Amino acid sequence: SSRRGARSLLGGRAVTDALVTKILVVACVAVYLIQLTHQPLENRFAFVPAAAISEPWRFVTTAFLHANYMHLGFNMWALWVLGGALEPVLGRWRFTCVYLLSALGGSTMIYWLSWPDTESWLTLTVGASGAVFGLFSAMFIVQRRFGRDTSGIVALVAVNAVISFLGANISWQGHLGGLLVGGIVSAIYAWAPRGKRQAVGIAGTIAVAVALVGLDL
Repeated sequence: SSRRGARSLLGGRAVTDALVTKILVVACVAVYLIQLTHQPLENRFAFVPAAAISEPWRFVTTAFLHANYMHLGFNMWALWVLGGALEPVLGRWRFTCVYLLSALGGSTMIYWLSWPDTESWLTLTVGASGAVFGLFSAMFIVQRRFGRDTSGIVALVAVNAVISFLGANISWQGHLGGLLVGGIVSAIYAWAPRGKRQAVGIAGTIAVAVALVGLDL
């Protein structure tokens, strides 16, 4: 529930129920259940650089698809934990923007680090990992903003980064893109001047979105 008029630590409307986090988890689980019985869903909505410009929705819809139940399980656990901590601090619209722009950032990085006539140009990528890495980054920014210990989140990101680079069939490009964009967007929210948080937050969000779309054109 939200307290009418109350504000979170970073100026967003105070919430206590992490509603957006729950909606995202339910959406990803529901889409995965559909995937199990409807293979064309993945072919139509997963990210693949070769089809990205003609079918731009893939940049974001891929974040709602998953390769298997282990992939889904890890991402949803991370989303549940990180979202439960971040959404009350950021507020709903800021949290939603960090998540979706991180997903877009992950796909953008995959796109920019792929070239025609290579295997990566035709490789399907699925998963909320880019968005989740954006939340890792946001957690680090928020912890730093309030002078809290960041060693735990740094260690977690480091372990996941090693897995990303060494693991088979893992898109380190998507993880890196999500991490960078999540950090940029959450930093805008965290250090916006008091009294101008709403205006700076909106302007910063639009600027990042426009920059990402411009990179993808």
